[in-house]
Amino acid sequence: MIRKLQAVALDCADPVRLAAFYANLLGGRVVADLEDPDWVEVHGFEGTPLACQRVDGYRPPEWPGQQHPQQLHLDFDVDDLDGEEERALALGATVLERTDQLHPKANWRVYADPAGHPFCLCLH
Repeated sequence: MIRKLQAVALDCADPVRLAAFYANLLGGRVVADLEDPDWVEVHGFEGTPLACQRVDGYRPPEWPGQQHPQQLHLDFDVDDLDGEEERALALGATVLERTDQLHPKANWRVYADPAGHPFCLCLH
């Protein structure tokens, strides 16, 4: 039986840049392996570590389009949606949809990280 989820790996063109984005967003730290510069991890926050993996010819997913489907996305719990949105944007995220403003019962917003992966900030 599997003991635990070791990491969530995100494909990208620049793993150092993407890991730095998530380390800043989550209050974690970048953990790089000098022997494998194509794999960089983010540790030091509550939850499963994230890994950023260099992929030659990387093409970012499109959201909500399906030409290059998202395949996965990350959801993060926040206490202040507006404040965390401001911080995420300052770190390099882009707004894909302010779902809470489109649908009255929604409590999340959708963004893209600097490599184009969708993620959500969810008010809890």
